[in-house]
Amino acid sequence: MAERADIERYRQNLQDEVDGAAMYRALADIEEEPALVELYERLAATEERHGGLWKEKLVEAGEDPGEVAVSRRARMLIWLSAKMGTGVLVSTIARDERSGQFMYDDQPETEGTSLRADERSHARIMATLAEDNPTSMTGPVLARLEGRHSAVGGNALRAAVLGANDGLVSNLALVMGIAGATNDRTAVLLAGLAGLLAGAISMALGEWISVQSSRELNKRQIATERSEIEEFPEEEAEELTLIYMAKGIPADQAAELAASVMADTERALDTMAREELGIDPDDLGGSAWEAAITSFFLFSMGAILPVLPFFFTSGATAIAISMLLSGIGLFALGAAISLMTGRNVWFSGFRQMSFGLVAAVITFGIGSLLGVAVA
Repeated sequence: MAERADIERYRQNLQDEVDGAAMYRALADIEEEPALVELYERLAATEERHGGLWKEKLVEAGEDPGEVAVSRRARMLIWLSAKMGTGVLVSTIARDERSGQFMYDDQPETEGTSLRADERSHARIMATLAEDNPTSMTGPVLARLEGRHSAVGGNALRAAVLGANDGLVSNLALVMGIAGATNDRTAVLLAGLAGLLAGAISMALGEWISVQSSRELNKRQIATERSEIEEFPEEEAEELTLIYMAKGIPADQAAELAASVMADTERALDTMAREELGIDPDDLGGSAWEAAITSFFLFSMGAILPVLPFFFTSGATAIAISMLLSGIGLFALGAAISLMTGRNVWFSGFRQMSFGLVAAVITFGIGSLLGVAVA
């Protein structure tokens, strides 16, 4: 016999599925694009099927499910979407699906069913639709499930610029602080080199852990996807159909294409990993060692600039040259950032240079005060 807590959980799950189905039906009623209308109707049907399972569980527990009304919150969201467009509802559902995509993973009643996979699928599809146009969903929407992961060049440039910038700004501040505190060129040089090595090693280690963790997560997701393809081939084919429909492919063509892909397990796994998860199975997010080494050298390239003059000279001359070299480097990094932001090159360059040099002046002043106090 089910415990009272289980019965309450069944009712809450049923309410969630009823609300979800109602909101998807509302989207289908408001939407003008035929492909999206059918997509929302299929999502609604899935939610209704889930609701049926929880009704069965209530009956098995000796409870009467009754007629479950749509909640006040869902009714309000549906009303708002009718007045303001589907964007309100799409973004809300996307948040709800994202927060609830693992809600069934620890519920034993869902073991051996497609509910867990369905929830993750809905979260990914709605996140993509909300990302494409968060304010208005009227008109055709072409989901870019793998497209949002394709800006490799832009991400690589961003990582390079930020890595070099971190090294330059942090070591410039460190060198100026020490230079303000002492006239000993050796002390400044050692501090600068120590800051370079410490920062570069820290950055490299952090990057290695980040990429390696991402690779391990991707492997786990692919393994989960393989299991779902083997256990629920029909549901996975339906999910792939929905993905293709979200791309603007007509329903009959989407179903035919999905059936063709699912006929070969390995091809299906490769396709689902790319289309559904946004993962390249051959790459898994890149090499952790390559990322670590690249991060180490990028940080070092920035961090060496403020140190260089102290190899050859000292005192005010070394400080002036260090500030000059660092200012040029900061300007170049700011100009590179403008390639990503679209801002004016001179504006971005001078802004970056100003912030970095102001930080250096502040640390130099603090170092001077500490040097006098110690003396």
